[in-house]
Amino acid sequence: MEDASNDQSFSGTVSLPTSRRPTFSSIPRSRTLSVDITVAAVSNLAAYEEDMEARLELTRVTSPRQDLLVHMTENYHDLLKYIGEDPTRPGLLNTPQRAAKAMMFFTKGYEEKIEDVLNNAIFDESHDQMVIIKDIEMFSMCEHHLVPFIGKVSVGYLPNQRVLGLSKVARIVEIYSRRLQVQERLTKQIAMAITEAVQPTGVGVIVEAAHMCMVMRGVQKLNAKTITSTMLGSFREDARIREEFLTHVKN
Repeated sequence: MEDASNDQSFSGTVSLPTSRRPTFSSIPRSRTLSVDITVAAVSNLAAYEEDMEARLELTRVTSPRQDLLVHMTENYHDLLKYIGEDPTRPGLLNTPQRAAKAMMFFTKGYEEKIEDVLNNAIFDESHDQMVIIKDIEMFSMCEHHLVPFIGKVSVGYLPNQRVLGLSKVARIVEIYSRRLQVQERLTKQIAMAITEAVQPTGVGVIVEAAHMCMVMRGVQKLNAKTITSTMLGSFREDARIREEFLTHVKN
């Protein structure tokens, strides 16, 4: 989450190895120069310019946590070597930085706090009927294999003289899903956050997701879905309330 009040510029220096910069003057000027060599030289020059811009961009980061991008980029560079790739070839020159940025985004929930996201979007209302927000898209990362699990979240609660701004429910889901997770814990964290925010009579949360650790590896079951639920308060104690919530979610 970007916050101008926490802006901190990276103070390190980035060296630009101009001695290795490919130039057009290094291309043979023979009339028999093949098109392939010309295209390769231009491609290398473009890749070099993109690499330099990427390195300079590392000096313009603003979030305190993003100061780690330089180190993460170096680690991804090493990882490419460990799996047998050449991180210096054109297609991979900027992959370490892109991967580092992607991982920072996938785990941006560590930077966010529930109280900041709610931002006073809690309102006194006498509404005492169920509020349900269903099919909220969810993207998270399995903490066991660092691969995604993707699905949807449905949240319901019975207000107790207070209601929560609808978009804030989705933001709560986003905060906890953008961390390394297991689905069972994610489900409970969402329910507890709603409970702490508005102290409702009851809360129900259902998460349905496909886990890439079951799809891409291991048992490789493409159509398997995992469903978890957390019921608190009246949603747990009163079968009629629980059934109403489950009916709305299914339909």
